[in-house]
Order: sequence, then C-alpha cells, then structure tokens
Amino acid sequence: MSTPEQILKQYWGYSAFRDSQKEIIESVLAGKDCLALLPTGGGKSICFQVPALMKPGICLVLSPLIALMEDQVMQLKKRGVRAEAIHSGMTRNQIDVLLDNCVYGDIKLLYVSPERIQTEIFLERLKRMNVSFVAIDEAHCISQWGYDFRPPYLQIASIRELKPDIPFLALTASATAEVKKDIIDHLKLQQVSFFQRSFARPNISFAVRHTENKEKKLLDVLQKIQGPAIIYVRSRKATKDLANWLHKQSISATYYHAGLDHAERKQRQENWQHNKSRVMVATNAFGMGINKDDVRVVAHIDLPENLESYYQEAGRAGRDGKKAYAVLIYHDSDVDNLEHKVEQSQPSIDYLKKIYQALANYIQLAEGAGWNESFDFNLEDFCHRFNFRTGSAFPALKKLQECGLVQWSESFYSPSQLHIAVDKLTLYEFQVASVRFDPLIQALLRLYGGELFTGYIPISENQLADALKSTFRDISQLLSQLSQLKIVHYQPVNDQPKITFLTPRQDANRLNIDKVWLESRRKLITDKMKAMANYATQNKQCRQWLLLDYFDEKTYDRCGVCDVCLNKKKKENLRELKDYHDQVLYLLKQKHLTVDELETEVNPTDHHLFLEVIREMVDEGIIRYDDFWVLSIAKQ
Repeated sequence: MSTPEQILKQYWGYSAFRDSQKEIIESVLAGKDCLALLPTGGGKSICFQVPALMKPGICLVLSPLIALMEDQVMQLKKRGVRAEAIHSGMTRNQIDVLLDNCVYGDIKLLYVSPERIQTEIFLERLKRMNVSFVAIDEAHCISQWGYDFRPPYLQIASIRELKPDIPFLALTASATAEVKKDIIDHLKLQQVSFFQRSFARPNISFAVRHTENKEKKLLDVLQKIQGPAIIYVRSRKATKDLANWLHKQSISATYYHAGLDHAERKQRQENWQHNKSRVMVATNAFGMGINKDDVRVVAHIDLPENLESYYQEAGRAGRDGKKAYAVLIYHDSDVDNLEHKVEQSQPSIDYLKKIYQALANYIQLAEGAGWNESFDFNLEDFCHRFNFRTGSAFPALKKLQECGLVQWSESFYSPSQLHIAVDKLTLYEFQVASVRFDPLIQALLRLYGGELFTGYIPISENQLADALKSTFRDISQLLSQLSQLKIVHYQPVNDQPKITFLTPRQDANRLNIDKVWLESRRKLITDKMKAMANYATQNKQCRQWLLLDYFDEKTYDRCGVCDVCLNKKKKENLRELKDYHDQVLYLLKQKHLTVDELETEVNPTDHHLFLEVIREMVDEGIIRYDDFWVLSIAKQ
C-alpha cells in the first residue's frame, strides 16, 4: 500500500506535507473523527484528498460553494483522480446517472452541496455506496454563531444514521470557541482528534491607513509594494471603475465579480494568475480556490462586514511564506456606511415574506412544488419586474438563504454535457438507419470516447463544429434533436445565476421564520460588525494580536511588523529612524532610485521600518515618485 508521501508525490508533485497535514491524514486513516482548523492557504483539501485515494470506497465531500467544488473536481481530474460533484443546476437524470457511477464505478471523491444530501434520490444511493469517510469543508457554516450560517449543514449528522461507522473530518479556516463547540455538537463527533494550526501569519504585515483620499493612498501602497495584488471592493461597479483608474495610473489591472459571464471571469482570472495583469480588483466573489502563492499585497478599500471575512481575504497574501502586506484603507464615513449596510442586511419578516412571494411569482411556482429544483434567476430583472430596490432585495435573498428556504448561486456555470442514453448496439442500429446523425455520433465517440455511455461528459459544440466543418448553431440543433429522440441526454451550457428552493414552496403569509432566532442573528452580526470597526479605528494594539485574540488564540507576543508595532518601534528607535531618513536623502541627492534599489544600497536591519520611513517621507512631501515609480527629492 502506498504511503501518504507517495500519494502526495504521485498526484501533486510535492515531497513533503505542511504543518499538521500529515497528522490529520494519519488520524483519518485510523478511522477517527477529526476537527481541523487550518488558516486560509493552509492546504485543507490535501487533508481529505490524500486519504480518499488511500482508503477503499468513496469519500463524500460536503461544501456550500459550487464554484469551489467544480474547481477542485476539475483539478483532480487533471491529476487523473476520479472525482464528481452534485449541486443545484443539475437535472434529475444527470444526478441519477452520476449516483449510479458512485455505487458501481471507481469514483474516489464525490462533492455534494449540503442541501442535496436530504433528497430521496441521494439517500437511496447512499445506502449502497461504500463510503470511506465524510469530509465537511467550510464547517463553520454549521454554527449559528458563525458569520456564514447555512441551515442545511445541520442535517449532515443524519448521514450517521445510514452509515454509523464512517468517520467525519470537519475543516474550516476560521472559528471562534463557540463555533468549534457547535461543529463538534452538531456533527456528533466522537472522541474527536483536534488539530489547530496557529492563525498567526508572521510573514504578513497588517496595516490600516486612514485617509481622505482612498484611491491616492491605494496608489501609494501599490507603488511601494511591487508584485501581484488583490484589491477588494464592495460593489460590482467599483471593480470596473477602480481597475480603469489604475490603468490610467500605469498599473495593469483587471476586475472580477459574479455578474460577469463564465468566459470573462475565467479569462480575467487566468490573465492575473499568469501575471498579464498585476492587480485584480474584485468583490468577495473572488478568491475561493485561487491557487496563487506570490500575492504580495491584499488591500481592502471598503470595510468588510466581519473579521472572519477580512482574515480569510487578507490571508490570500504571501502564501509562499515571503513578506506580504494586508492593507485596510478607510475613510471616517466608512464606519457609518458599514453600520448602515449591516442594518440593511437584516430585513423585517414582512419584507422577507414579500420577497419570497415575488420569487414564487417570478418563477411561477405553485404551493408545495419546487423542492430542490433550480431555476434561472436574474436579480436586476426580478427587481425591475416587482419594483424592488436591488440594495434591499439582495440582502433579503441572502437572509432567506440563511433561513434555509432558498439557495442563491450568483455565479453558476455549467458547461454543455452529454450522456449517450442507449447501449452500443442500439446506437449502431440508429446510426445505420439515420445517416444524417451518423457523422456527429462518430465525432462524439472519437473526441470523447466510451465514457459517454457511463456518465455525463463535458463537451464543446465548437470543437465538434470544427471537426465536422459545421457551425455551433447547427451542432447544437442536431444534439437537441438527438436528445428529443432519446438517443442522448444533452444539457446545453448554462451561465445563469440560479435560485434553488430548499423546501417545497410555502404560503408566504405562513412562512416558517423564527422571530427570536432572527433577532439573535441580528445581534450577532451587529457585534461582528463592531469588532471589525474597532480593528480599523484602533491604533494601540498589535493588529495580528487583535486577530488572534478574536479567534481565541492567546499570545503575549507582538508581531513587530504591523502598522501599530512599527509606530511603536519608531518611537523606540529614533536614532535608527533618523539614520534611514538621512541615508535616503543622501542617496537620492546622488541619483534617482527605486524603492528596491534604495533598500539594496541601505541594507536596513529592519525591512519594515525602512519601508515605513519611505512612506512617511513621501507623505510629508520630502521625496516623490515619478510616473515610473522611481524616487527623487521633491522640489521645494
């Protein structure tokens, strides 16, 4: 039998595990329940993917994020691992075929969204599956004390009723003490092995910049810190506006949000990952599953709603272990805006009922229908048709999701897929009798092979059109006709946001929403917002210490590299500070230099303190950048 290291080397090309990964894997292999807290970028997926390949049977992976599921399945298939995913947007026939393959085939990992595990079609097949263990990703979603509570997570433990002996592995990147307790209780973890890597990121310098001009301050940050960057903003419009503004400042930038179609999102992401664009300006739709280790700066120019979100997003900097920066840029009005946004995110029960009824009317769904069915959904069209303001309808839909009534997938994408619905002999007889379809069927078999008989395979109409000297439209029409003839099951590409009803459609006037629970959520979310605002506005406590304390990790050490610690150092090291200041002036009087060239010349003992001196000298107008990020003495 292969060792974990051999599996890691064979499929991922790595020779050694990171801290805690090996111990977690060994615990899973020993059949123990585990709870693992690994910070963003800590390699959570390896912890279940490696043992899944070592244990007989199939590993169930529960995740709420469709985009992340699809990305991991795609990456695993590229590595030669049999992995599949079930999520909203799939037809019943697609799910049926896939589950049959999970029972009778050699699939090693099955990714499932939590709302799917309670469906009859899944539960019946689960009884016949040889399940090795269950991995629960984003496990904090099970806790009402968490920032991203998902009611379907509360049903996960029911798997134990059908499979009482299989171990559970719960993973999350951020959890307070209350959330950890909820995870253990709600998943019914027994004699749990607990693993927690420190939340500290010593290579990241956390900083807050208070300013009247956020764009100018952002430009200053990007001038000083070279390398790939992510800039988080709140609105879709702001992503485009800020990216265009950065272009005008000679900084290559692209933008990303859930409203772009799949092809655009993919192209922009690839341009950034391959350094064709230095800066990615994005909403929080960007980041999950992004594998780019060399991000040097993550900047926020809008306050996130809570420290959990901020820590996860900021943690996308410096995954290679080298120096990186997490910068929060804010204006006094941002705190008021955040308070207003959080208040708006907690709509009244009457408003929730109104939105729910409008949803049913929009989809034309009768009472009692629609359970676990997905429907195309356009928020702008919905708001226009029913005269809702987008800014109010958006948080109401999120709250209905939090109540376990619907699931809204803003950036859903499903490529065209095809499954041959008849056996080989019947298909051959059809080809002989239907000459018009024969070239297309031959092309399908030549390009995609016999797997078309066993399951749904992603196909490209453009690739088929090129092979047959035809057009996308003609190929799509022929495939639709084959589907109508029940020779194949053809699912055309879909790039529309989806609404999934997680319960049968209810009478809006009798909607089952707990008023007391809603009020407790309001208080929790408000308290989290206040903690975020305190992080931004305070300047006495070490930033990293404050984050660790929030996640119940006690330490008496200060990071020494955040803005608060650097300010303290400046007061304690006035002589060193003056020495850096004088050396910069002397060198720039001789010739113009970049920051990197200055640092090479000075060779400072404290890199962060030296950069802080540069920043202050620029802010005070003593030195200046030109259009090519070269520093010189400012003209008096």
